[in-house]
Amino acid sequence: MGSNQQDIVEAPVLARRRHLLDEALAGAGVRINGDRPWDLQLHREEALDEILARGSLGLGETYMLGDWDVQALDQFFCRILRADLTRLVRPWRNALRLLRSYVVNLQSRHRAFEVGERHYDLGNDFYQAMLDPRMVYSCGYWRAGAETLEQAQEAKLDLICRKLGLEPGMRLLDIGCGWGSLVSYAAQHYGVECVGVTVSREQQAWIHQQYPDLPISVHLQDYRSLDLKFDRIASVGMFEHVGHRNHRTFMKVAKRCLKPDGLLLLHTIGKNQRHSATDPWIERYIFPNGELPSAGQIGDAADRLLVTEDLHNFGSDYDHTLMAWHTNFEQHWDQFADRYGQRFYRMWRYYLLSCAGAFRARHIQLWQWMFSDRVEGGVDRVS
Repeated sequence: MGSNQQDIVEAPVLARRRHLLDEALAGAGVRINGDRPWDLQLHREEALDEILARGSLGLGETYMLGDWDVQALDQFFCRILRADLTRLVRPWRNALRLLRSYVVNLQSRHRAFEVGERHYDLGNDFYQAMLDPRMVYSCGYWRAGAETLEQAQEAKLDLICRKLGLEPGMRLLDIGCGWGSLVSYAAQHYGVECVGVTVSREQQAWIHQQYPDLPISVHLQDYRSLDLKFDRIASVGMFEHVGHRNHRTFMKVAKRCLKPDGLLLLHTIGKNQRHSATDPWIERYIFPNGELPSAGQIGDAADRLLVTEDLHNFGSDYDHTLMAWHTNFEQHWDQFADRYGQRFYRMWRYYLLSCAGAFRARHIQLWQWMFSDRVEGGVDRVS
């Protein structure tokens, strides 16, 4: 077959009909099959219809299947979120998901351990490879002059300890203590006795193994069963699992557990809009039953229970943190490829880089709230 005849046969295959997503993505400065790092490279035409019909869930699932690629996923997501392309998701889908979250308590006691089993118990060696030496799985504090992930995380831990005014002899409760980064740092550097609670068996085992000689005890339990007194309470990266139906309950538990004049530091990712649904892809594949709070919801939850003393937003630092985690993940992936497989690799890469783009676009935030137990005469007391 001559070259001209071959070109005629291949032309219909190479031609691609314009799609509604072409125009939408163009509004974000993204081209399908373009040559820039943030352009979408399409491998299966039908994926465009699935993305348009199913929004975020379709976008993530078609990526996991290998239907499309982007060289710089973080830049891609920053652009589409800044352009508010999420409006393409059919409103009724979000309406149904919002209704479900108001009718069903997705973060009830019997669901509390699901996120631990499905996410945090993936393997301590996996997280050890991705995180810093202290295994901090929350936003680092880079603006203090940190140059490495380890420095940024230690700066964040020290910032928390200083905000809480920790002194030797105090008792600190860490609600959602992760792999013990804060309690170990506080015990070592500030001489406090620490109690941590977690819903992850792997995290509990790690802390027992790593810090046998520190004044730390860690319990596998739901936060709602806490009923001991502490000078200070911290919760770092756990409130995202509480859910709006339980925000008030969380604050009541904190009130119940604080000594007079005690302080609570709440470190949480937050959303900009009160009435917005959890990203369906993140909920299905990364954090089951997760729900980001809004600033208004947190304020409502603390009303007449605790006094807001300070609110600190350093959400842009999460972009830097997630990119550092992604670098570590890529560098160590060969150790885990046989265990987790290619689908997991694409899922995890999508998770880390889409979240980095979301923080870069200021689509989501990172807050540290400081509360004091100084409310007197409140009518809604802890039961």
